[in-house]
Amino acid sequence: MTTAKSDRLHRVVAITYDRLWPFELGIASEIFGWKRPELDTDWYDFQVAGPKQILCAQGGFSIIPDAGYEVLAEADTIIIPGWRDYNEITPDEIMEPLKAAHARGARLVSYCTGAFVLAHAGLLNGRKATTHWRYLPALCERFPEIEAVEDVLYVHDGNIVTSAGSSAAIDSSLHLVRQDFGSEIANKVARSLVTPPHRDGGQSQYIEAPYQERAGKSVALVLDWAREHLHEPLTIAQMAEHAGMSERTFLRRFREGTGITPLKWLRRERVFRAMRLLEKTRLDLADISDQCGFGSLETFRTAFREIAGTSPHAYRKRFEAVSDQPMAT
Repeated sequence: MTTAKSDRLHRVVAITYDRLWPFELGIASEIFGWKRPELDTDWYDFQVAGPKQILCAQGGFSIIPDAGYEVLAEADTIIIPGWRDYNEITPDEIMEPLKAAHARGARLVSYCTGAFVLAHAGLLNGRKATTHWRYLPALCERFPEIEAVEDVLYVHDGNIVTSAGSSAAIDSSLHLVRQDFGSEIANKVARSLVTPPHRDGGQSQYIEAPYQERAGKSVALVLDWAREHLHEPLTIAQMAEHAGMSERTFLRRFREGTGITPLKWLRRERVFRAMRLLEKTRLDLADISDQCGFGSLETFRTAFREIAGTSPHAYRKRFEAVSDQPMAT
């Protein structure tokens, strides 16, 4: 992907520092730094920035950054892994380049307690943001100007994305890939990571049963069946019947396995299908709305904007290289 300002690749820079937690840096390196020739598309230009010295990471790792913090001035996306101590104010050598990057429109992304770095820099004032549930009370108390959002995996507000605990960093990163390259590429990256292709930003940070696409044999069969019938006006009663359960049992099992209700899941899957159609076909919006099971074009537009964060028309404009043939239902 090239940037809007030049023909060079979109540059992603991850920040490092002494006593860094290495897992989240690994997530950024894996998703944005790994070369992916199988995708047959230009990928990101990834760098690791930090002090010009060998850094001691948590767990006995040593890290040698690619470059100093001065490369943040050329970054299109900057990733801040979890900050080493949420009680510690971030030094100016990190905060000042972040402020400058934000002022010129760069995309800023925090993983876990990295949100405190953005908060100390004043970049989250008046915005929605999140962090790990354990540290959310501290974020609310210290930074009342921030509209802290609890019980979500990530929040995308303007050009800033904040995510919750470590695994939520994967979700927010795939969200960015989906924005930059479309759902098909994001799904391929997710498959290579052996992770669910998409968990909504609003997915609960913590649910009693771990989130899984295949929550149990009966519910898993319903998910597959429903994806094949998204163009139909599916009901909870139909899904429960297909699972061989009462509606009450089905609702409980579905929520335990996915963390959301069947209707929210259907709405999300319909929007995902619409994304693929917008990326790959020249079907008009009314046809896409019909193929994805939305009752009306207005319902389609509303659902798409709430989940994708933009309009169907604007989304399609980002992916103009579409095929001339409609996708089969």
